[in-house]
Amino acid sequence: MRLCRWGDKGNEKPGMIDRDGGLRDLSGVIADVTVDALARLRGLDTAALPPVAGATRYGVPVAGIGKIVAIGLNYRDHAIESNLPIPTEPMMFMKAVTSLNGPDDPVVLPEGATHGDWEVELGVVIGATCRYVAEAAALDHVAGYVLVNDVSERFNQKERGSQWSKGKGHDTFCPVGPWLVTPDEIADPQALDLHLDHNGVRMQTGNTRTMIFTVAELIAYVSRFVTLLPGDLLITGTPPGVGEGRRPDKIFLRPGDVMELGITGLGQQRQHVRAFDRALLS
Repeated sequence: MRLCRWGDKGNEKPGMIDRDGGLRDLSGVIADVTVDALARLRGLDTAALPPVAGATRYGVPVAGIGKIVAIGLNYRDHAIESNLPIPTEPMMFMKAVTSLNGPDDPVVLPEGATHGDWEVELGVVIGATCRYVAEAAALDHVAGYVLVNDVSERFNQKERGSQWSKGKGHDTFCPVGPWLVTPDEIADPQALDLHLDHNGVRMQTGNTRTMIFTVAELIAYVSRFVTLLPGDLLITGTPPGVGEGRRPDKIFLRPGDVMELGITGLGQQRQHVRAFDRALLS
């Protein structure tokens, strides 16, 4: 299943993408797209759902995300371009839930930002409580997969002490979606192509097979330190090609820039970058 939430911000309705790529209204079946609601959708006749005509906005595809756990430097070449050691254990940090954003909503740079950057990532929505989960059973705890842009402000991330969350948790810095794709449609989470373009120029190209730590390894590892609950979001690292890693000159986000990104089977995102404006954050 490819599930989504569509409509005006704050008033999204549940939806499903049919075999032809059309949007269908799920609001007559479930109140919202949550992990708990997934069981009610098994065997549903998608063709019987009302179609949604015309262009529409997509929101974060699953409601009730309780926390966002992120993994840094999970692709060897990205660690190298960042001039940081290759991790021997997953590097964890938290991203604020207030950073959640629709997949095509504007990304608003924080006040005084100078080092905005992009990171296309595979996101994993947890479907069952993970506490000391064995690696062999880890993927059984997945509700679905999502496309994520782990937007970052590198100066705040790296030059204001050692807390990466300072540069990762700004409002709008976690676009998610457009869809939550259930595991039955993703044969192997370690065989997905990723890409990101900045102003029409390809910057990131990668495949999840080159992760240092697999999705299963990450779930098992994180569950030793942080209990993952149904609806939590785990984002798994980015391949090389971030703006900070460009040579000879680094590239950082500026108002008016456009980011376009995608992952095999998980859809596409497109975000316009805006200057800081409190009205855009309400």
